[in-house]
Amino acid sequence: MEYAAIYTTYYDRLFRVSLAIIRDRQLAEDNVQETFIKAFKKLDDLEDIQKVGAWLCVIASRTAIDFIRREKKTKGYPMELCMLDCLGKEARQNVEEEVGVCFLKEIIKEALEDFSGDDQKMLALKMDKGLKEREIAEALKMHPSTVKSKIHRARRKLKERIEFEWSA
Repeated sequence: MEYAAIYTTYYDRLFRVSLAIIRDRQLAEDNVQETFIKAFKKLDDLEDIQKVGAWLCVIASRTAIDFIRREKKTKGYPMELCMLDCLGKEARQNVEEEVGVCFLKEIIKEALEDFSGDDQKMLALKMDKGLKEREIAEALKMHPSTVKSKIHRARRKLKERIEFEWSA
């Protein structure tokens, strides 16, 4: 089978497989191209040419999964909830960690500028002071469940905003 015919026949199928895993159109297109490069290098090793479609789909899905794993290791988003809880506790044993914490605090400070005053107060008490929801509720004279839900929503909004800025 000719390379151009294989490419034309299976491109859409491989794109759908890649898009389902990666969930980004341009990166899925890149994944398809990488899949064809890998496949064409090993096409002579394929024993049954009738199974080329399934073989290409396996290569595409494995390449996409490898891509996702690489992205998680290299890019990653700093806004996991456990990380937000740790921000108030500065690391004194490692200069690199301290710089990372300071950098992350700056990013959060910029993202919080257009939050409401209550959201800023609650997140500051939670992250900077390390207070528990019950303690924040007492300080702000609110019900603990109200504080918990407001902090949850504010964290989620903060995470989404920072993820959006980092992905742009």
